[in-house]
Amino acid sequence: MDYSLEIDGTPETVPGGTGVLLLHPSTGETDRIDTDFLKADTDHFLVVSTRTTAREVKQKLEYYDVNEECAEILDTLSIERGYSRRSSDTVHYVAAPDNIDGIVAQIDAFLDAHKGKVRISFDSVTELAYYAGDERALEAVERILALLEDHDAVGLFHLSEEPHDDAVVDEFRGLFDGIIDLDEDGSIDAEF
Repeated sequence: MDYSLEIDGTPETVPGGTGVLLLHPSTGETDRIDTDFLKADTDHFLVVSTRTTAREVKQKLEYYDVNEECAEILDTLSIERGYSRRSSDTVHYVAAPDNIDGIVAQIDAFLDAHKGKVRISFDSVTELAYYAGDERALEAVERILALLEDHDAVGLFHLSEEPHDDAVVDEFRGLFDGIIDLDEDGSIDAEF
């Protein structure tokens, strides 16, 4: 199954199982690319957030006019920070952003529960590495990419280059079929 990509400079479509790495500066305007990825050609999508709470993710989706009826959110921050939270059919929680097994299990459950064209946005791998360490973040990404392949889904993974050593960024780059490099001026270089 092929998926449309409506992001400047990228191929028109990518096959199911494709993982795309979004490399960006810390100040990068990633929301626009993320929501363009989620809007196109999608029956269901899951936003895994290690950077913002479910409430903030909902605000982003609303602001960019993304169809929230297709959306589920995995919030990894609220429990650890002691925020009030209300589980629902579309908002899920794990105890902390370094709970890799919990995150992977929730992604697996989401993919098992939904058929058709399914996308995942992981925002952000940098935050995951901050909490869990680089090696565990790399392992988590490998596990999630394997799930995408098993379920014929696609995923977009955010990684800010600045906090990571070049060698670590290169290790992450090596895991992905496609790389979108967002410059500070908003221009995009894509390599697929």
